[in-house]
Amino acid sequence: MALDRRAELGEFLRSRRARLRPEELGLPQYGGQRRVPGLRREELALLAGVSVDHYVRLEQGRTLHFSEAVLDSVARALRLDAVEREHLYRLARPWSGSESAEAPVQVVRPGLQRLLDSAADVPAYVVGRNTDVLAWNPLAAALITDFGALAPGQRNLARLVFLDEGMRRLYVDWRAKASDTAAYLRLDAGRHPDDPRTAELLAELDASGPEFGEVWAEHLLKDKTHGRYKYDHPVVGPIDLGFETLRLPDDPDQALVAHTVEEGSPSETALRLLAAWARESLPAG
Repeated sequence: MALDRRAELGEFLRSRRARLRPEELGLPQYGGQRRVPGLRREELALLAGVSVDHYVRLEQGRTLHFSEAVLDSVARALRLDAVEREHLYRLARPWSGSESAEAPVQVVRPGLQRLLDSAADVPAYVVGRNTDVLAWNPLAAALITDFGALAPGQRNLARLVFLDEGMRRLYVDWRAKASDTAAYLRLDAGRHPDDPRTAELLAELDASGPEFGEVWAEHLLKDKTHGRYKYDHPVVGPIDLGFETLRLPDDPDQALVAHTVEEGSPSETALRLLAAWARESLPAG
């Protein structure tokens, strides 16, 4: 089943209302005990300068053709960031054409693969739609997992993070990694809501146990940009790495992720040891 835009829109807006407090925004207090945290619909409508009925129709997804002015007002009232604002627009004013069709199979350019291979001292990989890992270099395989030993359909970060026990042990704060991964996946699902491969992946993860459902229910959204993770690697032990993400200009659904390490740190030594181990232990290519 494809992502239900109307249900997703309502859940997204309710989750963003829940994180706001009327006393922090200078709103008058409505009488009665609150049954849920955060702003009521009436309060959000007042803050956005729209009628209560208009906002209710938006949250209930009665139509998916709201004006730019209304969406801008609601986004400002909810204090959405740029990623959340884009998600709101895609849900409330769905794009036509390729945004609604099954996305084509992604292919990594040979030149990009050569770039990965030439960065021998930098763990780097290319991630595509649905958090699929499309290409990688040996050091990325040594750090995360031997992608080449996996079937193509299993080279997926969300599947690995939630279903692979080795990944749970690899990340010092697995819960934070799981939350980030779900946030990346939710953003991607909003960009390609009718892609059956997205629906298949979500169904598989949902059936895997309660943990994915708990993380997914947080309704977090995140674009992969930069950050850092701490690893407890089975070969070299603790290693603290940052990462930087570069979107491909001619295919924004592909991103090059490269890890960084602080010069002179213990993690730099560990990364060098890992690179030496990779040259000896992992197959080339």
